[in-house]
Amino acid sequence: MSTLSSQPSKKAMRSPAGTTSSTSSQGGNRSSSGQTVKFARRTSSGRYVSLSREDLDLSGEFSGDYMNYTVHIPPTPDNQPMDTSVAAKAEEQYVSNSLFTGGFNSVTRAHLMDKVIDSEVSHPQMAGSKGSSCAMPACDGKIMKDERGEDVIPCECRFKICRDCYMDAQKDTGLCPGCKEPYKVGGDYDDDVPNYSSGALSLPGPDDAKGDRRNMSMMKRNQNGDFDNNKWLFETQGTYGYGNAYWPQDERYGDDGDEGMQRGMLENQDKPWRPLSRVIHVKNSIISPYRLLIVVRLVTLGFFLAWRVRHPNYDAIWLWLMSITCEIWFAFSWILDQIPKINPVNRETDLEVLRDKFDMPSPSNPTGRSDLPGIDLFVSTADPEKEPPLTTANTILSILSVDYPVEKIACYVSDDGGALLTFEAMAEAASFADLWVPFCRKHDIEPRNPDSYFSLKGDPTKNKKRADFVKDRRRVKREYDEFKVRINGLNDSIRRRSDAFNAREEMKMLKHMRESGADPMEPIKVQKATWMADGTHWPGTWSVPAGEHKKGDHAGILQVMLKPPSHDPLMGSSEDKLLDFTDVDIRLPMFVYVSREKRPGYDHNKKAGAMNALVRSSAILSNGPFILNLDCDHYIFNCKAIREGMCFMMDRGGEDICYIQFPQRFEGIDPSDRYANHNTVFFDSNMRALDGLQGPVYVGTGTMFRRFALYGFDPPVVDYSIDKGSETQALKTTDFDPDLDVNLLPKRFGNSTMLAESIPVAEFQGRPIADHPAVKYGRPPGVLRVPREPLDATTVAEAVSAISCWYEDKTEWGDRVGWIYGSVTEDVVTGYRMHNRGWRSVYCVTKRDSFRGSAPINLTDRLHQVLRWATGSVEIFFSRNNALLATRKLKFLQRLAYLNVGVYPFTSLFLVVYCFLPALSLITGNFIVQTLSITFLVLLLAISLTLVGLAILEVKWSGVGLEEWWRNEQFWLISGTSAHLAAVVQGLLKVIAGIEISFTLTSKSAGEDVDDIYADLYLVKWTSLMIPPIVIGMVNIIAMVIAFSRTIYETVPQWSRFIGGAFFSFWVLAHLYPFAKGLMGRRGKTPTIVFVWSGLIAITLSLLWVAVYPNSGPQEGVGGGGFTFP
Repeated sequence: MSTLSSQPSKKAMRSPAGTTSSTSSQGGNRSSSGQTVKFARRTSSGRYVSLSREDLDLSGEFSGDYMNYTVHIPPTPDNQPMDTSVAAKAEEQYVSNSLFTGGFNSVTRAHLMDKVIDSEVSHPQMAGSKGSSCAMPACDGKIMKDERGEDVIPCECRFKICRDCYMDAQKDTGLCPGCKEPYKVGGDYDDDVPNYSSGALSLPGPDDAKGDRRNMSMMKRNQNGDFDNNKWLFETQGTYGYGNAYWPQDERYGDDGDEGMQRGMLENQDKPWRPLSRVIHVKNSIISPYRLLIVVRLVTLGFFLAWRVRHPNYDAIWLWLMSITCEIWFAFSWILDQIPKINPVNRETDLEVLRDKFDMPSPSNPTGRSDLPGIDLFVSTADPEKEPPLTTANTILSILSVDYPVEKIACYVSDDGGALLTFEAMAEAASFADLWVPFCRKHDIEPRNPDSYFSLKGDPTKNKKRADFVKDRRRVKREYDEFKVRINGLNDSIRRRSDAFNAREEMKMLKHMRESGADPMEPIKVQKATWMADGTHWPGTWSVPAGEHKKGDHAGILQVMLKPPSHDPLMGSSEDKLLDFTDVDIRLPMFVYVSREKRPGYDHNKKAGAMNALVRSSAILSNGPFILNLDCDHYIFNCKAIREGMCFMMDRGGEDICYIQFPQRFEGIDPSDRYANHNTVFFDSNMRALDGLQGPVYVGTGTMFRRFALYGFDPPVVDYSIDKGSETQALKTTDFDPDLDVNLLPKRFGNSTMLAESIPVAEFQGRPIADHPAVKYGRPPGVLRVPREPLDATTVAEAVSAISCWYEDKTEWGDRVGWIYGSVTEDVVTGYRMHNRGWRSVYCVTKRDSFRGSAPINLTDRLHQVLRWATGSVEIFFSRNNALLATRKLKFLQRLAYLNVGVYPFTSLFLVVYCFLPALSLITGNFIVQTLSITFLVLLLAISLTLVGLAILEVKWSGVGLEEWWRNEQFWLISGTSAHLAAVVQGLLKVIAGIEISFTLTSKSAGEDVDDIYADLYLVKWTSLMIPPIVIGMVNIIAMVIAFSRTIYETVPQWSRFIGGAFFSFWVLAHLYPFAKGLMGRRGKTPTIVFVWSGLIAITLSLLWVAVYPNSGPQEGVGGGGFTFP
């Protein structure tokens, strides 16, 4: 069994005074400056055996095999140069092979994983990948691998030694156990492990790692004792930030510092300056008539409502009052929806300019290292039963193969259910990425979701240039089919494995009982645990729930599935893979599995809480200045989507953009789009219109955030510029918020010092490049070319601490910082808060869809989806996030748009009433007006014509099809009379009486054809949401029958009155047609409950009407035209 030495990691040796300080760590009061990591193994029974000596003293049977390994993090800044020593590489490999767990009142442990999944692991970046056996006697450890998977041998004598034995040898004698000579590292390694005790560190440049530069002091501090980031950056021309920011060396640009900086900027100005993006306004021939029609319809509505108010129908005052009330509300609702659409815009990007500015070789960057900022991609999942692991795995594969600098990407998956099934599925995806990602790069594959790619219809060889494409594709297809079989069989595999291990534990317990003389009839009490592939207990949720191993009660888990890649391209060969990857970069991005801690008694805040946990852990591990969040079923369809978004963030004036919203596109929708699942009117019309104001709303997925904006800060002042003189003040978190005291940092962001120190670094690295005099708030060119530091145990342990359930206590997470809590539509509220602070957002519509996902095509599922959105809007209306309470930083038209978000569900109250008016008019023989005057008809015609004209022009500038527009209108009425109405009732009950109700599914009736991809479309699932539209439809049909019969038997039939009322009833029924088709299912299989409920309600309403307005019989002087039974 391998051992661990007591040598601290590199960050433990980087204290300002050259010493390591020890700080106690107790429960929730632990500080990041004293975070403790205890490495541990678990016995075959799943019990932890700590590697800490104080714990081992309690069990002497293990005390001879383990040594103390406790690491403390000193309060040092995160802007130190990369350590390329063998010890650092070994530490990173050890960390990537360890499963970190921790949480409230528990020690953070790193469990060394000998085996992550049952299948073989080949990629050297992946957890579970190990080299040859250690040559030390009585050691079964494995030596570490380099980026190519080859053994790393630290001595020229080629003596193979594992990480633990190497650190022991360094600590004890410093001699190689093989040749008995001091370590003389061949190849790229330094002669000895760097000594950090004096605080002096070497500063290798990005292209000069082995240069003969002098050591420079890192201890540059201001008068307050804080580390002076800007002074260190501009005085030393050293590296800035958390491992990947770099100021060019002065020998590249001349001797004088200021002149060198100017020449560095002029290097990019040799070519004419070109913007990365531009705004394309709608043609005047379309937008001018569109705005004119808005004004005309607004004026016409005013005249129409004025006429209606002045001319009541005294014969049916109740009918007139109901109609005029509804019409006034509809006019108000139309204004909120239409006025923000007066300035729609389109945008386009220039990826060639982005490549020239950030990725092209130059005199200061001969190798062409990218100067693009890093980005962290978040994928959230919660339940593998509802969200298939294969879908999540395909999304992860599309992210890992995205066209962006590999070393700049970090992917995080949040498993809020803590399921072993999801964990092993992600490990399988990381293993398959070893083949899939280089294949995509070699042949320029699109899309890079393997399931979608292999499902494409058409010629796969189109636009493929390599002669071996067909052979490679056939081989990858076979491997993917095997991958799917492994993923789909994981559930059974885990169950069989767990049953076997549990049976073994029962046998051990039975044997122990026999040896101890216990009663053999006594039942054996062995927990039915869930077991990992290495034969140890899974620390998350078990299949059979147990204490601290169930949903809502499990430890925090963090596993680095793929460690950070090397900073230079790693070209493949024809021998080391299944395919020939010669001249293809085979590196994989960093990939991390995260399952936050959950405990009873804590409000975990659902998806918003999971997102905030990812924000904190990613800030500590990778700290990408930008964040892209995706749902587990929403994959990257355009591999250049991230570059498209960066064109806006990195362009002149991009410093005040809080997020880039991409449109949502969906697959698997029925060709007719019966329930408007594509939602094209919203994504192509409303969102483009908002882009011309302060920006589109945040819709929950497919969004690229500026990390600094998520932290609750206001946008930067564009006139602010960094003083490059020697008296520059330190760049601190408090510089961005005058009201934020340095002592209040823990109150806002929590106790993590690493998290607090990463904030100004993320802000600096997210600035646009200062390559033009007009860029007032930018960063110097070339500062992001230095690679990040290797991971160490203390950094990962800090991330585990940040995902614990207690971390957010008494902080502003969820209130001001990160995703906002308190609403089921946390996405809209989070975007609103950013706009309310003065940020703006951008809508990025690409020629090729950036992302694609799935949407429910079943009627009931669709209604429940809309119900959730509408419920969130009602909550917003009754909260402090109501746009009426917004600050002055929110523009007026943007305020109207957000007000409409909170108001639109209330339209359902008036819409339901208005849908009954045609039926009431037909039954009573009265109309909403007393007489059909010319003025009324002219105004009604003008309103209708302007509405049609606006629809046609909106279709022209938005690109929405007429059929899509009509489907949207139909589903607006369907959802308005069902889900929106239920949301209003639910919201009012919650606000007024504190009662929470839910609308659940009951019965199911499926179609017979299980192979039909649209089978869900015909699935009928009864829900109470269906009652209002069913009643509306049947009452209108009954009313038309009653009115038609009465008109036939009248002495003087008044067909004009019948036709007028029937026209409006037909208008209602035409909108309900998709709903009626959904009720019929396939071949008219409709649940009996549908007819029972609708019939009973319709009869009840009819009887109630007869009771209130009884028939008075035939009047004198009027012939009897009524119908009587014989």
